[in-house]
Amino acid sequence: MRTVAVVGSQWGDEGKGKIVDLLAADADVVVRFQGGNNAAHTLVVNGEKFILRLVPSGALHDGKVCVIGSGTVVDPFALLEEIDALKKRSYLNGEGRLRLSYDAHIVMPYHRAIDRAREARLGKGAIGTTGFGIGPAYEDKMSRQGLRFDDLADWKTFREKLERNIKEKNLYLKAVLKAKPIDGDALIAATSKLRRRILPYLCDTGAFVAEAARAGKRILFEGAHGTMLDIDYGTYPFVTSSNCVASAVFAGGGLPPGQLDATLGISKAYATRVGSGPFPTEIHGRLGDKLRSEGGEFGSATGRPRRIGWFDAVLARYAVRVNGMWGLAVTKLDVLSGIDPVKICVGYMVGKERYDEIPPGRHALAKAKPLYEEMPGWSGGLNGAKSLEELPANARRYIERLGQLTGVPIAMVGVGASRDATIVLKNPFRD
Repeated sequence: MRTVAVVGSQWGDEGKGKIVDLLAADADVVVRFQGGNNAAHTLVVNGEKFILRLVPSGALHDGKVCVIGSGTVVDPFALLEEIDALKKRSYLNGEGRLRLSYDAHIVMPYHRAIDRAREARLGKGAIGTTGFGIGPAYEDKMSRQGLRFDDLADWKTFREKLERNIKEKNLYLKAVLKAKPIDGDALIAATSKLRRRILPYLCDTGAFVAEAARAGKRILFEGAHGTMLDIDYGTYPFVTSSNCVASAVFAGGGLPPGQLDATLGISKAYATRVGSGPFPTEIHGRLGDKLRSEGGEFGSATGRPRRIGWFDAVLARYAVRVNGMWGLAVTKLDVLSGIDPVKICVGYMVGKERYDEIPPGRHALAKAKPLYEEMPGWSGGLNGAKSLEELPANARRYIERLGQLTGVPIAMVGVGASRDATIVLKNPFRD
């Protein structure tokens, strides 16, 4: 296979960065196709921890071309900080290693200010955004008020548009949200300064990706967030502001339709979500606290504690369907060691009705009561395992059961945090 997408099958934070990093060794090009720096991928390479928010995970491999596609919204200040941090650690060196779409939209400080003021105003009814301005940036894109990196080429015109936006956003911040306006003069000066550093990275990434596909290059598409946070397919309104499913590869990544060879879904061996919204298998109390602590379940971008739940096979089957998944990578199996029994949600009860698929109407999900299948647990560390045969028998049975319930092969199993702590059963670039 030559073109592969990696997408989350839950509410994000499934460990996509680690799997992308592993697959990037076999890829020529790694493309980020949606989202912004509200998503963060945590990787551990040779004992060293990296948190990537905008730069694709391929940056940690020599010679790979990293592409930030047109479907993304990019905070240029955050992007430059990330580039500087990587180069300081001797990564992302060499001309042409990073390419940023002319058509990607720019996240500005006024987007962040609006995002945070709205959440504060909503109080207990807040959606639970990261406050990084992603939603307001996509709003501007859809209302045709957004600023794209292409606009930076003509500073005079860009400045006029920016001044117009600052005036309008400050009026909204003060009059409607009762929040502090941003310093427009400081923003214009800072943007003028960063412009010279950003322009060399700009590229017609759609043409670049299409040509790479025609040339038979191996292209890896890196998704952010997860299926259940997709603006159309997720638990609306408790979702992100972009399409996270595999079909977004075509609009946001530049690959011509019909040329995606495989979609690999990523799922934890349990489930997590950040922020508000329905979570049928949520675990409360001491067990939830234990799994959160053992799994380091705190947001990479925000530090917020994640909500914890059992693996939900109903949602997993839904993710398999809407993404057309070729296989599933299960991460963090090691976190479940010492838990007995382990549970898997195999269906829901909504009132007196049983559902083995997501019930029609997303509001019903908030009323769904999980139906669990219990399996015996296992003990001991899994970090040294290199094959399924080296796992405890009950851990193997658990993985096998997940494959049966989701209806797709289990391609990889994560047994630790480091890059090499992954049992690879199928590699889409090699199989």
